[in-house]
Amino acid sequence: MPRRLIVALAAVAGLAVAAAGAWFWLGGDEPRPATLRSERTSALYSLIDTRQADSRPLTVDEVFTGGTATLGTLRRVSAEQLDGCDDALWGATATGCTQALRATYEGPAGAAGQFVIFNLADGRAADALVAALGKDGFVRPAVSLDAAHSRATARAMGHYVTVSWASTPGGRGADLVPTLIELDKLGQVVQARVVAAT
Repeated sequence: MPRRLIVALAAVAGLAVAAAGAWFWLGGDEPRPATLRSERTSALYSLIDTRQADSRPLTVDEVFTGGTATLGTLRRVSAEQLDGCDDALWGATATGCTQALRATYEGPAGAAGQFVIFNLADGRAADALVAALGKDGFVRPAVSLDAAHSRATARAMGHYVTVSWASTPGGRGADLVPTLIELDKLGQVVQARVVAAT
């Protein structure tokens, strides 16, 4: 085998090993949902496509009302505004994000859920974050989620992104769609912002 070819193959092998090492070092073992549904923003949210058009910051009480303390069989165990948007993420960055609010839920037989909403600059930034969540990283779990038996939805809605994530340990034959729908109801705060902007 020619010496140049051996050197080239060695360089390619070295790069592959370095890439694999970086993947593990930078969070390759971080949990991701087994199933993810992603949605880009749409004309429905055009009135709040920018933070300038919807400048009032979100509050924990606005997003996580008393009426959402229980969602189906899930009970809320925490609701908080994080110090920084990237505190809620691994492997992805929420460029231009000013707020990330998160709630966690627990249910019977180890069922769990999490909801995060990000306040970004505009719809383009929201779409970019949704795309990154589909390939580069995801939200950090703040509750014990069985990622291998979980479903999630990431939605861009104007300048917001919502992420709902539900799991049942070991699968237990449970249909996670109803639980995910319950968590997604927390995103109705965005529809309220659209109505307020009319």
